[in-house]
Amino acid sequence: MSDLTRRLLLKAIGGALGLAAVAKALAPLRADGEETTVEGFLRKSYRDLSPEEIQSLIVHLEEMTRRVHGVDVTIRDAPPIPGVEFGFALNLSVCTGCRACVAACHRENNHDRPSAESYIRVLEMTQGSLDLAHSTTTYDHPVPAPGKFYMPVQCMQCRNPPCVRACPVGATWQQADGITVTDYNWCIGCRYCEVACPYHARRFNWTTPEIPAAEINPDQALLANTLRPRGVDEKCHFCLHRVRDGRLPACLEACPTGARVFGDLRDPNSEICRVLAERRTFALREEAGTAPRFFYFFED
Repeated sequence: MSDLTRRLLLKAIGGALGLAAVAKALAPLRADGEETTVEGFLRKSYRDLSPEEIQSLIVHLEEMTRRVHGVDVTIRDAPPIPGVEFGFALNLSVCTGCRACVAACHRENNHDRPSAESYIRVLEMTQGSLDLAHSTTTYDHPVPAPGKFYMPVQCMQCRNPPCVRACPVGATWQQADGITVTDYNWCIGCRYCEVACPYHARRFNWTTPEIPAAEINPDQALLANTLRPRGVDEKCHFCLHRVRDGRLPACLEACPTGARVFGDLRDPNSEICRVLAERRTFALREEAGTAPRFFYFFED
């Protein structure tokens, strides 16, 4: 039985028998710290929650994290900033392939430690070529290597995101500032979004993410870096819990060469707009019609 079918079935049972009775029957199903009780199945989508319900959800998630992991975290709702549209640019001439951005994303976003998961992949490419098919992410030699350049790839925050169109339950959508988000409590794990993405930017949790309590980042936001369950798809969200608070993405702060540029595409005085105006930038797989908000450039 699929997750979607179970959800619909539990809704029907809950309506017929009452939530209290169903919750009592399903209580033994709670395992590995994951919420498998009826409350988890019947919770509404984030977009259908009232402000009061959002606050109730935050309290619930904070309490569950404390109970399961023994860690106090602060979770907040971080809505889009009116009038802002975020974009990223990356200077390929100065990226050394050190993967400090990968490590920073891994820590900031509470990724599974055994798999060393991250939302960022760094491709090692042959100079003079943009042939992605002959790139590698598994290089283990000193960097930068002679004759090579390096291209970090992550979610492009497309203006025309195919992952949004592919999701059958509306668990992923684009918000007003251009960031495409995922409701981890509403995702059914079908992975259609992962298949639809031409950038291999989606990540699926095959197992419950394992993070030592001392390494859990307590600075969290809904739709961002809360502890995710097994069986959901997720992706880069431009560190929305940071950028909507006036800070920079963790990957940018970690970059030792200043290769990354981030800012408001609607602010003509922002650094990202200066780069787009003064440099010859390009986006990956523009032929796909996704209209990315993530750009690359080389020094002239």
